[in-house]
Amino acid sequence: MRPDLLSPLFGRAGALPGVGPKTAKLFDRLLGRGGAEARVVDLLFHMPINVVDRRARPKIAEAPFDTMVVIQGRVTEHRPPSSRSGKGPFRVVIEDETGDVELVFFLANFDWIVRSLPIGQTRWVSGRLELYDGRRQMVHPDRVLDDAGLAKLPAVEVVHGLTEGLQQGYMRRAMEGALAKLPAMPEWQEPSVLAASKLPSFAEALTRVHRPEAPEDIAPQSKVRQRLALDELLASQLALRLLRAKMRRLPGRENRGDGRIAARIVAALPYELTGAQKRVIGEILEDLASDRRMLRLVQGDVGSGKTIVAALAMASVVECGRQAALMAPTEILARQHHERLTPLLEGAGLRVCLLTGRAKPSERAALHARIGAGEVDVVIGTHSLAQADLAFHDLGLAVVDEQHRFGVQQRLALGAKGAAVDILVMTATPIPRSLALTAFGDMDSSIIDEKPPGRTPVSTRVLPAERIGEVVEGLRRALAAGAQAYWVCPLVEENEDLDLAAAQERLEDLQKFFGADVGLVHGRMKGADKDAAMEAFQRGETKILVATTVIEVGVDVPNATIMVIEHAERFGLAQLHQLRGRVGRGSGESSCLLLYKGPLGETAKARLLTLRQTEDGFRIAEEDLRLRGEGELLGTRQAGLPGFRMADIVTHARLLAIARDDAELILRRDPELTSARGEALRVLLYLFERDEAARLLRAG
Repeated sequence: MRPDLLSPLFGRAGALPGVGPKTAKLFDRLLGRGGAEARVVDLLFHMPINVVDRRARPKIAEAPFDTMVVIQGRVTEHRPPSSRSGKGPFRVVIEDETGDVELVFFLANFDWIVRSLPIGQTRWVSGRLELYDGRRQMVHPDRVLDDAGLAKLPAVEVVHGLTEGLQQGYMRRAMEGALAKLPAMPEWQEPSVLAASKLPSFAEALTRVHRPEAPEDIAPQSKVRQRLALDELLASQLALRLLRAKMRRLPGRENRGDGRIAARIVAALPYELTGAQKRVIGEILEDLASDRRMLRLVQGDVGSGKTIVAALAMASVVECGRQAALMAPTEILARQHHERLTPLLEGAGLRVCLLTGRAKPSERAALHARIGAGEVDVVIGTHSLAQADLAFHDLGLAVVDEQHRFGVQQRLALGAKGAAVDILVMTATPIPRSLALTAFGDMDSSIIDEKPPGRTPVSTRVLPAERIGEVVEGLRRALAAGAQAYWVCPLVEENEDLDLAAAQERLEDLQKFFGADVGLVHGRMKGADKDAAMEAFQRGETKILVATTVIEVGVDVPNATIMVIEHAERFGLAQLHQLRGRVGRGSGESSCLLLYKGPLGETAKARLLTLRQTEDGFRIAEEDLRLRGEGELLGTRQAGLPGFRMADIVTHARLLAIARDDAELILRRDPELTSARGEALRVLLYLFERDEAARLLRAG
């Protein structure tokens, strides 16, 4: 149960003073999670993105141009346009002892101007001065105030991210209402930590970030932002450790396979397992054989052979008479796993089936019946595996592929499909250590850091977009020699319609040169059409596949040896690395061409240079984190990862280490959080909505 103390913060933002039904809907659109209504806490945790600094109050003659200033002047003249319907601006002249300035209002409300700026009265106006035709002018001042109004105007005013139709004024009014609901909180941080870094209390920090005294107050390095980041990181680290402790306490079942099925799979492989694969399989088998539940993350770079590791883990569980499931994030990837693993698994005597959202109701019912009766050993599918209507006969191992595309809830739902289910999580996106600690701190971790023999290095070249003609000519030669190529179209401001238009346009261009040899795949296609386009490319019926980033994860066509990425400067490093990993999967020489549109910014330049220099996914991930922070790395804004609202993994790396050490120490001393500080920490967990971890304390 959430403490009563926090109830005011979890009420509707739409019920705050001054927020009407229309504005409430705008707050819901901006801050509501998954279509839910926005709450007071969502508003308070919506950090400012900028400030308007109105501390400068110069005389008119001394006021700098193109800088926000607040000036005082006496209204001396009104110059309306020649007629009320006239299109010209309404000009008002104000002056002080040093000079005058013209205030310019376009499409003006005459009555408001006359009322707000009466001749002979002194007023304060806020805005930016500019020089026009030799005269000082201020176009549309953002404030026109008398002395009483000025007294209420904050010297430093925050700017928040908005949605269409929502204005800063509405946001400020609602934020004041939200701050008024902030209760007195118990102190959950260790006093010595606060003293060492001179950090304020939580309420003081939250109030100050929304009512800053100086522009520096909203910067990530400020004391107030550090305090809020430390609170969020501590809640996250504490929750991860509680979940981990719960997993450790949960009784497991010993799955000590005899190795007979795994041996058949290994014997059927056309290559030798790498040392890294053998090491990771050993770690997994040790977990499976223990009487504790397994929760292990396997990281492996593109093409490092994670799928075979998962197959051997599943075989080991089936050797014990139990079932295994492999959950993939997309239909394409689930089908590909099914196609690649079925010959191996069935060859070793296992019964395999595919279950996705596209199965017809009658087909799904029949599959559910077979799975429930234990007539299937390994089930491969999408998130439909985690749905409530599917019951396993005896699920022993759940493998979750590309973990960052799933929420923790889906992982837990799949894990709850049997008694003491072991969980193996795989990702092909190498995770920097600092991010792994925040996102996957509840798991043991294994890394496959070698590539199987036969994977050829990919030659990476960076070319300006103007040389696209040479690229097309090179493709013509390569296709004549039997090669296949991907052509990835640019991300257009994360707008799916524009992405699609760019891909469609490129398809038509390339068809002028290559005719029916060019196919298209994108995220808006129906599942069956997407599969048909992929299969045509896999079979070699199409030679060039124009695609949006739908092909980023897991697609495997060994004959494809060329990857062209348009507007490479718009992609993140990890994403470029994933796309490049689609080629170099066979024995042919492979190349990746990064086409960019100049001039390049420093960050884009650094990204493309890193990609040219290395194929080491872990080095690339660290560089990506350094260049752009944890924001979009791994899709952290998706449900599976803690998209932090106040903490920034790069800026606050030192605080992450403090929070991690503190969480470990707390749970060693007070594992049930029953001390005075423990009770305060329970409030922290609920405040940052780590409710699941807080409930574990009572569930035991």
